[in-house]
Amino acid sequence: MHIITERQIAEVLDPEIAFFAVQDVFASMESAAWNFPVVRESLGYQDALYGFKSGFDPASGALGLKAGGYWPNNASNGIANHQSSIFLFDPESGQCTSLLAGNTITALRTAAASAVSIDRLSITGPKTLGLLGTGHQSVFQLEAALRVRAFDEVVIWNRSGRDLQKHLAMADYYGVRCREAELETVVKDHR
Repeated sequence: MHIITERQIAEVLDPEIAFFAVQDVFASMESAAWNFPVVRESLGYQDALYGFKSGFDPASGALGLKAGGYWPNNASNGIANHQSSIFLFDPESGQCTSLLAGNTITALRTAAASAVSIDRLSITGPKTLGLLGTGHQSVFQLEAALRVRAFDEVVIWNRSGRDLQKHLAMADYYGVRCREAELETVVKDHR
């Protein structure tokens, strides 16, 4: 069995690879691939949630399971609130072939799904991207959106008051203005 760490994932997986992988899976789901029912439950302490997501793509032979969830108190201990692990199986024998650390994969996959949606489904006129929230996932979402659409400006609602240096640097890298605004302003100005 292969065991792949977060560091190893970060060395080989990037937003572009994630975009095309998600795009391919969405296309495969039209005819062959499917997700199994999601299981998600409260653990009954510390507001933690735990669950399983799984699916199968006969075309690629990918059979997998993601186990993980949300532990809201992790941040105070210097650990990401979202934690997950991914298990891949041989679809013919059922044997587990790989165990992958799932946090980076999940962040890039979630952002890639948004990017595919922006690329394929959104209208092309708007030049302002509104970003609601500044949690861990938000920088991944921002980069994915900026990779597929030429926005002129990013407006961020920062409820938590987090430092926006990563967001500002990402916007600057893509040559986009970036500013923080109150939610009411974002909604009013960008309907």
